[in-house]
Amino acid sequence: MSEKNNSNPEQEEIQNEEVSQNSENKIKEEVKEPTPEEKINELNDKYLRLYSEFDNYRKRTSKERIELFKTAGQDILSDLLPVLDDFERAIQMDTSENNTKDQTGIQLIFNKFKHILESKGLKHFKSLETDFDPEFHEAITKIPAPSKKLKGKVVDEIEKGYMLDEKVIRFAKVVVGE
Repeated sequence: MSEKNNSNPEQEEIQNEEVSQNSENKIKEEVKEPTPEEKINELNDKYLRLYSEFDNYRKRTSKERIELFKTAGQDILSDLLPVLDDFERAIQMDTSENNTKDQTGIQLIFNKFKHILESKGLKHFKSLETDFDPEFHEAITKIPAPSKKLKGKVVDEIEKGYMLDEKVIRFAKVVVGE
């Protein structure tokens, strides 16, 4: 009995080694090295993907840069809109004989200021008697429409709306007819 026990562990060890060698050979057979053509195709594919990814990155950053330049002055122009409103209010004030020279000066400055803002891409959009559009208008209140044709349309404009290169930078504050 003791001989059988001694021979068994040795035989088991020999069998384990054979099994491990067989499994290693099978793994080696399964993992074949790619042929030179396959390597070339794989590297070419990687190159094309990397090139197209870089090209997309370049296009995206140039597009973002152009958009940034277009709207770079948006904050400044938005801050200047109340000044433009004040100029318009000053011009609409009653003119008296003593005040005509002042009004002329204010009108000249207003025209120059407005021209400069328009040259930078600022545009006023018309709101009165147009359909209410939440993309351009901010409804302050609703009132009964003075006529049937003004139902659902802008009846009064409290504050003008402005666009900068087709982008709304200030919504027109309006009164809508019901």
